[in-house]
Amino acid sequence: MTTAVAERSWHVVVPHHARGARAARHRLTTELAGTVPADLLDDVVAVVGELVVNAVRHARPLPGGVIRVDWGVSTSGVVEVRVTDGGGQVRPSPRPAGPQALDGRGLQIVSALADRWGVDQGGQGQSVWAELGERAHSLA
Repeated sequence: MTTAVAERSWHVVVPHHARGARAARHRLTTELAGTVPADLLDDVVAVVGELVVNAVRHARPLPGGVIRVDWGVSTSGVVEVRVTDGGGQVRPSPRPAGPQALDGRGLQIVSALADRWGVDQGGQGQSVWAELGERAHSLA
């Protein structure tokens, strides 16, 4: 992750349940609308949705049965998102999904939309983070 200082940052705690992804997407959209370009916001919302769904499906919740979602916007307009859960059996990584598969594309979507992403593991669980927006700046 970059060491850029966030100009603005937010966090929300959502249930370790499928409705948690909806709550995170809604809050993110509300907070970032008008702050970042609409196409970047669409990508950020998609990435957060995938990361929260993955946390629900593949990881334990944090104490209290929740997942923590953090995001910030740097002074250069790059958006960093982080989804923290209680960790899982396997370190998150993209997996192949055939054309007929109904799922298994979450981290492929994250990889396609984010400039960078990764996993941090520690005593409090694990965080999957992504940064978006740098490519847009390099094209300008």
